[in-house]
Amino acid sequence: MTSTSSTQHTSVPAPRGVPKRLLDAIEHATGVLYELVEELDQTTVRGPSLLPGWTRAHVITHLARNADALVNLLTWARTGVEHQAYASRADRDADIEEGAGRLMQLLRADLDSACTRFIRACRDLPHSAWQAEVATPGGQPIKADGVPWLRLRELWIHMVDLNHGITFDDLPPEWVEEFVADSIERFDGRGPSVTIEATLPGGRQRSWTLNGPASTSVIGSGADVLGWLTGRTDGAGLRGDVPDLPAWG
Repeated sequence: MTSTSSTQHTSVPAPRGVPKRLLDAIEHATGVLYELVEELDQTTVRGPSLLPGWTRAHVITHLARNADALVNLLTWARTGVEHQAYASRADRDADIEEGAGRLMQLLRADLDSACTRFIRACRDLPHSAWQAEVATPGGQPIKADGVPWLRLRELWIHMVDLNHGITFDDLPPEWVEEFVADSIERFDGRGPSVTIEATLPGGRQRSWTLNGPASTSVIGSGADVLGWLTGRTDGAGLRGDVPDLPAWG
């Protein structure tokens, strides 16, 4: 399975301030996710994901609940009434644990419904509401036009976590640089000082300095760098003095 799969979903018109390519990318990623989930059965969905303690069913349920959480943020932007992504971390975790035990057909139906709600919320949000301030599930303030990016990142990272044919090498090449840059930003002010040098799809080189100035460098492909930054790999495919990182979050 690669990231070249097509999707038949209705195209979402691009709201002002939100690039059409981002919303198209979400629809494409959602289509790839549906194909992956369709390949699973009642046995394989109980197999281990790349996330400790989670089966593939947990990851699928998390992706559904994440879609609903981001709909809450878009509702907040549309109405001006605060709607946190999740009622609490405990409620989030309980919902995932409960949902992961369902039959395969119910997991698929739940995922489809949640993804459809998110796409519809993007389509229906008034232009002016995209500039409203909301807060990420982690509590960071953002403009609502940052919510689609959160969904795109969630989709691709957790498709890798499904441990079912998608790896970081399969991510859409046009988004790899942005995924790496976004992951590096998540370590701003925490973790080691290191220069990261990535070879991006097409052979272009780019470097970032994390918590610099740095005396050590980590070098590798964008896919290998991203796997290490997100804690999904141990950095064995990288060159240089590869430090341990705090939890990706």
